[in-house]
Amino acid sequence: MEPENPVNATDFQAAGTRKIRYAVVGLGYIAQVAVLPAFSHAAENSQLVALVSSDPRKLKQLGKKYGVPKLYSYEQYDDCLASGEIDAVYIALPNSMHRAYTETAARRGIHVLCEKPMAFTEQDCESMIEACKSSRAKLMVAYRLHFEKGNLSAASALQEGKIGEPRIFNSVFSQQVNPDNSRLQSDIGGGPLYDIGIYCINAARYLFRAEPYEVFCYASANLQDNRFLQVYEMNSALLRFPDDQLASFNCSFGASNQSSYEVVGTKGVLRMDPAYEMVGDLKMEIRTAGKKHRTTYKKRDQFGPELTYFSDCILSDKEPEPDGMEGLADVRIIGALLESAEKGKPIELLPINKTSRPSLEQEIHKPALPTQPLVRATAPSE
Repeated sequence: MEPENPVNATDFQAAGTRKIRYAVVGLGYIAQVAVLPAFSHAAENSQLVALVSSDPRKLKQLGKKYGVPKLYSYEQYDDCLASGEIDAVYIALPNSMHRAYTETAARRGIHVLCEKPMAFTEQDCESMIEACKSSRAKLMVAYRLHFEKGNLSAASALQEGKIGEPRIFNSVFSQQVNPDNSRLQSDIGGGPLYDIGIYCINAARYLFRAEPYEVFCYASANLQDNRFLQVYEMNSALLRFPDDQLASFNCSFGASNQSSYEVVGTKGVLRMDPAYEMVGDLKMEIRTAGKKHRTTYKKRDQFGPELTYFSDCILSDKEPEPDGMEGLADVRIIGALLESAEKGKPIELLPINKTSRPSLEQEIHKPALPTQPLVRATAPSE
């Protein structure tokens, strides 16, 4: 299928354009606190030119704040894509909307940077990949930690054999989610596995540099708490990897804030605590032969690097590392874990052709973002 108005690297070079023009689609918490301000750190090759939202007040106030004149409702999304004013979209919508908005962009030849999880189901992911491939639009999933030095350094330390052969991965990611938060709604792809469990899954995969072949999951419904009438409060998962490596994690929307992982090797232990935080310092400790080595990675903007990297991929006509297959790999595991929790048995996964992994070469440093006042949006957790 040919895109209706294809945009490619040759067009940019011919026109002398060195900045990718973005529309941010969805103006909720993550867009306001992180994505919109991050454009100031990606100004070398990225430009915010349009906003898309169903909320006129958000459009007006945020358009004025960031100097964005092109404002569109969701009903006008296709007009935005066809306007000739944008080259890429950053999709910051609820999970259940990712597929439709990605495929609509792809039909116009517009490149897509999509928040994670990539979509609600494995089939949705496959359809998004095919739509972008058919139209020659690039597709990247917004795995911010694939550009963050702390987690990339942890992966590098394991590759270098700092703790011997990695054998065990264990992680906890938990927070108290506010009662009115959309992540508690099942119909839009909410729940702890999709929202925070995905970080544990992704970390296990890039640290072991492999894909699991069998998973098992327990789930806690906690129906005594009205927050969890539609989604599980907590999931506990076990993933079996090749070479008899095991990964386990617990994720919860009803427990105190915790964000950590630990990898136990044949000669030592590597621990990241905090590991997944967006706005604070991340800390790594490596213990071997009775010695401890600690490193603190100061808080930084984790979204500006995504924009800079993706824009460079478009301008240089190269495929991004956290591509659609990276997003699909996590979503299919989440689907299998939910099936396991429902059926009470292990679920086998078919082999997947996934060889690219994040590396320290992808690290991009941008200074921390200032705190942003919110327009008709609230923090998701306490």
